[in-house]
Amino acid sequence: QVQLVESGGGLVQAGESLRLSCKASGTRFPSNAMAWYRQAPGKQRDLVASITPGGTTNYADSVKDRFVISRDNSKNTLYLQMNSLKSEDTAVYYCNHLIRQRQYSWGQGTQVTVSS
Repeated sequence: QVQLVESGGGLVQAGESLRLSCKASGTRFPSNAMAWYRQAPGKQRDLVASITPGGTTNYADSVKDRFVISRDNSKNTLYLQMNSLKSEDTAVYYCNHLIRQRQYSWGQGTQVTVSS
C-alpha cells in the first residue's frame, strides 16, 4: 500500500524560509521521478518542481532561484527547500510521481501560509 506523507508546512512571514518533507512508503522511490505540487484556494493543482531518479531538477518559473528540490533515496524522502517566500506561495503542497499516469493516491498535503 502506497503512502505519501507531507510535512513541514506552517505560517511564515514573507521573505522567510521553510523546508518541506515527503516520506514515501510502499513505492519504488529511488526509481521514481518525483515532484512537488501546490494548490491554492480556488485554483488547480500546479507542478512546482521535479527531480528525476538521477537528480536532474526542474522548476516552475515562479519558484526558480528560490526553491530547491532534493531527495534522499536511503530514506525514501523528498524535500523542498523554500526560500524568500512570497504571499503567492500560499497553498497546500503535495508530493507525487511526476508522470501523471503513474501517480499514487494523493496524501493530505501540508499547508504553507505566507503573510505579508
